Amino acid sequence: MLYTDQTGRVVDIPSPPQRIVSLVPSQTELLYDLGADVVGITKFCIHPEEWFRTKTRVGGTKQVKPEVIAALRPDLIIANKEENEKDQVEALAKDYPVWVSDIHTLDDALDMITSLGDILSKRHAAQHLTQNIRDRFDLVQPLQTAIPTAYFIWRDPWMVAGGDTFIHEMLRACGLRNVFADIPRYPSVTLPQLAASACKLVLLSSEPYPFKEKHIEEIRAYLPDADILLVDGEMFSWYGSRLLHTPAYFNDLLKTLC
Repeated sequence: MLYTDQTGRVVDIPSPPQRIVSLVPSQTELLYDLGADVVGITKFCIHPEEWFRTKTRVGGTKQVKPEVIAALRPDLIIANKEENEKDQVEALAKDYPVWVSDIHTLDDALDMITSLGDILSKRHAAQHLTQNIRDRFDLVQPLQTAIPTAYFIWRDPWMVAGGDTFIHEMLRACGLRNVFADIPRYPSVTLPQLAASACKLVLLSSEPYPFKEKHIEEIRAYLPDADILLVDGEMFSWYGSRLLHTPAYFNDLLKTLC
């Protein structure tokens, strides 16, 4: 059957696919929670643990191994525009059906879940999941006065989430104002730039860079009066079924800021 992915490509996918390779960690977890199965995942697809331990690993999100994928004979590969490399996705699409997600907002994420539910013949499970996520996000209690915030994803160089990212939208859902909202994607910034941004809250993500307590002190030297917190990156950047747990995490985090 023909399906249109989130980049506008029309993909011919068998209904339902039986040999799925997922190149996106958050969507791997989603497939499991929808009751689907996969034959291959990346080394970063850590949820669920039983798949991480037992499924064939096809490389990383940025460096897939075409020969391993070929041996799995997939009838569907699930990729993401941001997390996977364009040239690798295009090369795979010459030989296999490749469905690509493109997520910037919560609605994009819910549309992705609905679309995969259709492709996998898991429509009821997908509808139930998206409704639960919507209901739980309705319970998020954002700050009434926005706090100027920077969200770091990397060090050496220091990199932050810009204004056209899913992370930016999650910050907005919390009532936090991204001080780098006018810069696209994931720009490199210097700590003097951070100090000049009037930032009052710094969030250091657990992924993709594993920030630790020692990094807090590096930033505190430039922002002595700001709150600097380690946060669970999966809650801000995973756009699959992990979104079920995100609202409760946000509310707990926001209580510490009041």
